[in-house]
Amino acid sequence: MLWPLIAVPALAGAALLLCGRRADRLAPAAALVAAALTTVLAVLNAVERGEVSAPLLSGIPLALGVDGLSAVMIVTVAAIVVAVLVFAAGDLGPGEPLARFHGLMLIFAAAMLVTVTARNLVTLLLAWEIMGAASYALIGFRRHDSHRVASGLVAFLATRAGDLGLYLAAGAVLAGGASTLALDTLADTGGGWRDAAAAGILLAAFGKSAQLPFSFWLSRAMVGPGPVSALLHSATMVAAGAYLLLRLEPLLTATSWAGSVAAWGGLGTAVALGAVAVCQSDLKQLLAASTCAQVGLMVAAAGMGGVVAGTGHLVAHAVTKSLLFLGAGAWLSALGTRNLTGLRGAARTYPVVGVTFTIGALSLAEMPPLALWPTKEGVLAAAHEISTPLFIAGYAAAVLGALYAGRALTLVWSRPVADTEKHWDEEESGSRRVNAAQALPLPVLAAATVVGGAAALPAVRTGFADLLGLPAPAITGPELLLSGAVAAAGVAGAAAVLRWRGDVPAPASFAGWLGLESAVRRFVAAPVLAAAHALARFDDRVLAAGTHSIARGSTEFAGRLGGFDDRALAAAVRAVATAGLAVARATAHGPERVIDRGVGAAAAGARALGRWARRPETGALHQYYAQATVLMVLMAAVLLVLA
Repeated sequence: MLWPLIAVPALAGAALLLCGRRADRLAPAAALVAAALTTVLAVLNAVERGEVSAPLLSGIPLALGVDGLSAVMIVTVAAIVVAVLVFAAGDLGPGEPLARFHGLMLIFAAAMLVTVTARNLVTLLLAWEIMGAASYALIGFRRHDSHRVASGLVAFLATRAGDLGLYLAAGAVLAGGASTLALDTLADTGGGWRDAAAAGILLAAFGKSAQLPFSFWLSRAMVGPGPVSALLHSATMVAAGAYLLLRLEPLLTATSWAGSVAAWGGLGTAVALGAVAVCQSDLKQLLAASTCAQVGLMVAAAGMGGVVAGTGHLVAHAVTKSLLFLGAGAWLSALGTRNLTGLRGAARTYPVVGVTFTIGALSLAEMPPLALWPTKEGVLAAAHEISTPLFIAGYAAAVLGALYAGRALTLVWSRPVADTEKHWDEEESGSRRVNAAQALPLPVLAAATVVGGAAALPAVRTGFADLLGLPAPAITGPELLLSGAVAAAGVAGAAAVLRWRGDVPAPASFAGWLGLESAVRRFVAAPVLAAAHALARFDDRVLAAGTHSIARGSTEFAGRLGGFDDRALAAAVRAVATAGLAVARATAHGPERVIDRGVGAAAAGARALGRWARRPETGALHQYYAQATVLMVLMAAVLLVLA
C-alpha cells in the first residue's frame, strides 16, 4: 500500500498541472478526492508498516518504509492536507488558476510523504528538491504581483542555501564508506566524515525549518495564499527540517557537538523569534515568527535526545498552527487585512472563526488542557535533564509564547478603534463574510487541538512513546500545573497591558525580524554578486583575447592557402562544376518534385517545432522551475509504475 500512498497525490497533481485552466472547474473536487484517498492510505500504511523499493542508482534503490515516526507523520500530513483543501475550496476565487493551485498542493503533499518515508539520502533528496520547487511556485502563486514573486524567490534561495547541506552530507557519507546512503547507518560513518555529514544535515534542517540565521525567509513566505501558509508552515515544509533531525537523532548523538548545536540553535531561535512575534502588527507575521519559535523547540528536542517529546510537539503544533493560519486566512478573505488593528473585533463579527481561533491561540500559549501544553512540557523536561541553562532558555521561550498568543487573542476580541476600518481591504478586496467551506475545517481542527491535551495523561504519553518505540518523557503533575499557571499568567498579563496602555509600539529591530534579510543582503548577497561581476568581466576579457587570437590565426592560414598553384585550383573548380551539371541533367525531370515536397515538409515540421519550442521560453524563472518540477514528478511517476 505504500506505492499508492505516493502515487495518488503525485499523479493527480501532475494531471491537474498538465490539464491547466481546462481543469479549473473540476480541480477542487478532484484534489479533495485524491487527498481523502491519500488519508485512508496513510492510515492503512501506518497500521501495516511496510517497506518498498525500486531500482534507481547502482546499489542505491528508491527506498520507502514506514516505522513509528513515519506512521505518525504520514497520518498528520495527509489529514492536514484534507483540512486545508476544504478551506481552499471556499477561499480561492473562480477566476484564479485552480488547477495549477491544487496540482501544486498535491505535488507538494506527495513530496512531503516521500520525505517522511524515505530510507536513504538519495530518495530523501529527490523528495526534498520537489518539495522546494513546489513551495516556490505556491508562495509566488499569484505571479502577476512582482512582490509576491520576489518573495517566493527570496524564500527559495534561502532554503536552497541550506539544502546544499544534504549534498554535503551525501558526499561525506559516501567518502566514509556507507555506499547505500541508508539513513539508519549514517551514525556509523567512519572518521571525520561523520562530523561532516552531521554538519550538512544541520545546515539543511536549519534552512528548511527557518531557524536562525535563515528565519527571514518565512516572513517573506507570508505573501502566499492562506491555504499555502496553513499547509507549508504547520505540518509540512517548515516541520521537515525538525523531522529530519528527529529521524537522524542517532547521528547527532554520535558526534560530540552536533546535539549541542541543535539544542542551542533551536532554543536560541525559540527565544529570539518569540520576541519578534510579540512585536508584530501583522497577524500572519506573528504566526510566522511563532512558527520559527515553536519549531525551534522541536529542533532542540532532537538535539537533546527527546525524540518522543519533539515528535509530539510537531504533531500538536501542526494541528494548532493550521487552525490559526486558516482562521487568519478567513479574516483576510472577509476583511481584506492582516493588520491586527484592522482585525480588532473580528472575533466578535465572525464568531465561528473567533471561537476556534481562541482555542488555537490558547494552545499556542501552552494553556491547559490543550495540545501544546503537555508536549512543550516534554521538551522542557528533556532540557532539564541536560542542563539548567537550556531549561531556562526553554522556559523563556514558553513565556514569550504566552505573551504573543495572548496579545493576538486580546486584539481580535477587543472593540474596534477609529483606525480599524482604515485597514480593511488593504491586502485584497474583502467579501465581508466567511463561507461554509472556509468555516467547515475550523471546528474539526479545534476539536483535535482540545483532544491533543490528553497527552497530559501518563497512559496517553506512554502509548504514544510505544508507537514510536521509544521511552516516554518523564513529566510530573506539579510540572504540568506550574507550566499551565505560567501560561495563564502570560496571557492575562498581555491582555492587562493592552487594556491599560493599548498596543505598545514595538522596537524596530524586533518588528523587522532582527534585520536578518538586510544582513544577508549586505554580507552575503552583495559580496557574491560583486564576485560574480568581477568573474564575468575577467571571463569577457579572456574570451575576447582568445577570439582575437583565433581571428589572427585564421587570417594567416588563409594567406598560406593563397600560395597554392592557381591552375590546380582552377582545374578543381572546373571538375566540380562539370560534375554538378551532369547531376543536374540527370535529375532535371521527376525527382525534383519529390525533393521539393520533402524539403517543404521538413521546413513545415521545423517551423512547428520552433513554435512549440518557443512556448516554454518565457524568460520567467518560476515557469522554468515549474517545468523542471513537472519533469521530476513524471520521472518519479515512471519509477512508481515500473516498480
